[in-house]
Amino acid sequence: MGETGRIRTFLAVEFDQDLKRQIARAQEELKRRIEPDNFPTIRLSWVQPHLVHLTIKFLGDVDASLVESMSHALGDVLRHHQPLVIPLGRLGVFPHAREPRVLWIGPPREWEEGEDAARLASLHQAVDGCCATFGCKPEERVFAPHLTLARIKEGALRFGSLLAQSGVLDRSLSMGAVPVRSIALIKSELRPSGPIYTRLYEVRVGNVTEL
Repeated sequence: MGETGRIRTFLAVEFDQDLKRQIARAQEELKRRIEPDNFPTIRLSWVQPHLVHLTIKFLGDVDASLVESMSHALGDVLRHHQPLVIPLGRLGVFPHAREPRVLWIGPPREWEEGEDAARLASLHQAVDGCCATFGCKPEERVFAPHLTLARIKEGALRFGSLLAQSGVLDRSLSMGAVPVRSIALIKSELRPSGPIYTRLYEVRVGNVTEL
């Protein structure tokens, strides 16, 4: 790979072009409904559709020399799990609706109570444990699968009121699904123009393939 030193990385599920196009259409529809043109104190930063991904674990700065051995360890872990599909059917916010900082799309609540959600939680726990053996900090929060669509940079309280008035968080939607067939380690380089993501390797769920 030729990487040296420490690199900023995360583990994520990447998407095909069809799902990226659906995400772009969803963002455009949301902009028409909730873009705060009349509220100059609100500032949103929409994630570019080609950068949207399902984060499994943010690793932070890791030693580049560990990347190859980590890929083999994750392969050993993930071959004991099976692929699954996460339907996208609900808009939500973090940390709460009154003062949101992140607008996301994720699975409907009924999916979160089903078998695939339990399988995903087990997979995430296994990945977290594997990464901990390489010095990565274990997760402290319950894993909540979501795709970040926008970040609220200014005016979170006012934007929360705008969301409540629009009713978009109360509406169900359907825009495809995220197949969890593989997990990629991605290097993140932060630039003034936006982040640059580079896939370093990919590990298949149920089987291992390195790229």
